[in-house]
Amino acid sequence: MLRIPPVTKNLLIVNVVAFVACLLMGKSAYGGYLLNEILGLHFFKAADFHLYQLFTYLFMHASFEHLFFNMFALWMFGCVVERVWGPKKFLFYYISCGVGAGLIQEMAQYVSIYLMLADQGLSFSMVSPVQLNGFTTVGASGAIYAILLAFGMIFPEERIFIFPLPIPIKAKWFVMGYAVIELFSAMATTSDNVAHLAHLGGMLFGFFMIRYWQNHPTDGYGRGGSEQFFNNLRNGWERRKHKRADEGSSSRSWTSTSNHSQDWDYNARRQEEQAEIDRILDKIRKSGYDSLTASEKRKLFEQGKK
Repeated sequence: MLRIPPVTKNLLIVNVVAFVACLLMGKSAYGGYLLNEILGLHFFKAADFHLYQLFTYLFMHASFEHLFFNMFALWMFGCVVERVWGPKKFLFYYISCGVGAGLIQEMAQYVSIYLMLADQGLSFSMVSPVQLNGFTTVGASGAIYAILLAFGMIFPEERIFIFPLPIPIKAKWFVMGYAVIELFSAMATTSDNVAHLAHLGGMLFGFFMIRYWQNHPTDGYGRGGSEQFFNNLRNGWERRKHKRADEGSSSRSWTSTSNHSQDWDYNARRQEEQAEIDRILDKIRKSGYDSLTASEKRKLFEQGKK
């Protein structure tokens, strides 16, 4: 985790620690993990529902596989998004979309349970809140899907490899494909114990939040995180330039004429690259990130991975 940005790293740690705590506390009388029964998101009409569960359920997971795939996606895409936005904006987005996903899941459960009771000629008033405790949601998936959406909206033309596809696909098609799969899964009549509508809810909240930030770049988190990222890029380029200049001056007396020529060409190329990065950063400050071309966004993305 040496080069993982702070919020992503801490989210990974908290989720892993929470799962270890679940294992240590053991199972409940209902067969699930006892800690999930306490911190998981219960149906809002259930006896065990508490408001804080809208936040704590994000750090609970039902199995190792559930944890692994969520954390893998968080590491893969969260690192990039956090570097672009900055830690505060990234954390706000992650938590907000997770809570939004939980609210969507609560609404979906209400409709599902209402229809189930109606088929039996019953209503909520005829059911004890204790009987509704079994409807519990856990997992960071809603927030993770929001991170996938953010990556796709920031770098829509970036090509990524997704197993088992043999060729890379653009990020925008990857995100759209996932959304379509979740939509059809949510509409399926069979239950697979996966909160598909929570996944879509996270993406929905994320979409409206990103669109708001794009339309109001000076409000709240609209520009600060991104500007910090681009400033860090510029500072990094300048530090490397000065370091190369110092190294070149200290070894100049020991190099041959041909080496001098090679160093000159190398430094010239680096200066051209820095000039290009400076131009892109100035363009962002004047016109915003969305004004960049696909090639300019790609250059920033590649620089952010260094």
